[in-house]
Amino acid sequence: MKRRSFIKGAAIGAGVAATSVAAPAIAQRRITWRMVTTWPRNFPGLGTGAQRLADRITAMSEGRLTVQVFSAGELVPALGTFDAVIEGSAEMSHGASYYWQNKSQATAFFTGVPYGMTSRELAAWMRYMGGQEVWDEVYDQFGVKGFLSGDTGTQAGGWFRKELTGLSDIQGMKFRTPGLGGQVWQRMGATVVNMAGGEIYAALQSGALDAAEFVGPYNDLALGFHQICKDYYFPSFIEPGLATELVVNKEKFAALPADLQAIVESACQAEYDQVASEFYANDPIALKTLVEQHGVRVHQFPDEILEAGAKAAMDILSEIREGGDALTKKTAESFVSALNILRTRTDNTDQAFLAARAKYFKLD
Repeated sequence: MKRRSFIKGAAIGAGVAATSVAAPAIAQRRITWRMVTTWPRNFPGLGTGAQRLADRITAMSEGRLTVQVFSAGELVPALGTFDAVIEGSAEMSHGASYYWQNKSQATAFFTGVPYGMTSRELAAWMRYMGGQEVWDEVYDQFGVKGFLSGDTGTQAGGWFRKELTGLSDIQGMKFRTPGLGGQVWQRMGATVVNMAGGEIYAALQSGALDAAEFVGPYNDLALGFHQICKDYYFPSFIEPGLATELVVNKEKFAALPADLQAIVESACQAEYDQVASEFYANDPIALKTLVEQHGVRVHQFPDEILEAGAKAAMDILSEIREGGDALTKKTAESFVSALNILRTRTDNTDQAFLAARAKYFKLD
């Protein structure tokens, strides 16, 4: 009897133990985070990319981490998203790191540098050559962590009210363009203004801006810039491979279980690649519409502007590397060192192939 009682008791005890082990899996804590973005809702590529990223995280976590998206102006102003994460009124923001260069000039290196890295080069630096580690140091100052979350590829150079013949045409021009690229245009004589994408059309319409660049045909068609300006320039020399970012409150991110942290990181990487495909597919279609249906004239920048832009970019990078904030200098050194290695592949392999294809290979 005693033995039977022991076995029966052990069985009951085992059942209790099994229940206590299984309980956390059944009743796992669910978390809801707010993502504030710098983009209008459903904005092609950028707004849709932010929403798709939120949906990925929610689906991959089976709702354990549910992300709610608030577009520009719905919870905070478009250019107030980074501060919202720092201050704790949102857990995540989706934007572009060079919008925050007033906090640290180092932030610009993780979006796009004039005459700098293409998007593939940028991803290589970030993932394999120390770029993410440097970015983590830069954002540690603000209590946040950044992830690459989208890739527009090489952007368009901008919209102008008349054809450009040289540097004299841009003297005093009120031009919307952010980041280190804005500093390049400023040194070439433009009066540079930074504003969110959703504000550009009204500024062009009112005359507050003479010219503007944002992303490329896919976005620009939706924003309606062609209704005001007809001269469209390609390619951008200041944004050769622009990346968007997801910014997460570092303390709250660290408190997540390891699997949810991995989901956020993996979802960002997947979306970085998906956004690139979305822009590559839709940019040429949108450009065809702009030219054939709206009378847009497509140009390349005159050599005088390209050369002056390159000189200004080299001067700015040299100044950053030679002085100023130690962490910004470290970021610039890491960027330039990686670029000098990575461009050997781009110049000697990718560019050589593209030149040969353009010259010899045609299909109807």
